[in-house]
Amino acid sequence: MPQAKSAEGGGQMKRRAPWGVLALVLLTGVALIRNGSGEFDSGPPQPASADNGTTDAREAKGGEPLPFSEPERVRIDEIRVNAPFMPVGIDKNGWIEAPPPEDPNLAGWFTSAVTPGENGTSVVVGHVDNRLGPAVFYGLGSLRKGNHIEIRRKDGITAEFEVYGIDVFEKDDFPGEKVYGNRGAPELRVITCGGGYSRESGYDGNVVVFARMVDSR
Repeated sequence: MPQAKSAEGGGQMKRRAPWGVLALVLLTGVALIRNGSGEFDSGPPQPASADNGTTDAREAKGGEPLPFSEPERVRIDEIRVNAPFMPVGIDKNGWIEAPPPEDPNLAGWFTSAVTPGENGTSVVVGHVDNRLGPAVFYGLGSLRKGNHIEIRRKDGITAEFEVYGIDVFEKDDFPGEKVYGNRGAPELRVITCGGGYSRESGYDGNVVVFARMVDSR
């Protein structure tokens, strides 16, 4: 993995990785919530079949790329998400890290990808539940095409992303190129656990939301 580089003047901490590295990370450890209970009512909502896939990605008009700036907060009104961020990387086992499960209202931004709003694909992760109940991205699977995700950055700019696809992928067959490939525009992936659940192995897949930046302010 590239080493972190800091710039005192701009406060930047940049880490970059090609999609292949990101895919490897998630192929070997895509279940972000290994201790999720998965037992609240009928479980977290799963994407509707009509919203699966990313075939209309090129139809969306993307916003102009923004410079590097760490994200501060994510807001998704449709599922009542308004949560702060913490940086996450890769753990000693080669898995993408997740925020501490004890804090249910905390999202993580993956520091080996671009920051939200930069040209490329930024990655946001969070728990679907913990042992006490639903967590920050419990409702992620209920999002639909056209819903918006807002990310406030440390430079004071809010990047607005529009959902154009949502799907569930098995953790043992995670399509890294499809999820993380650079589409030549500022894009966002929001990921949490999903699919089937068992006490022995936890969730067997991940809900992935595909979104493209459409505005900034």
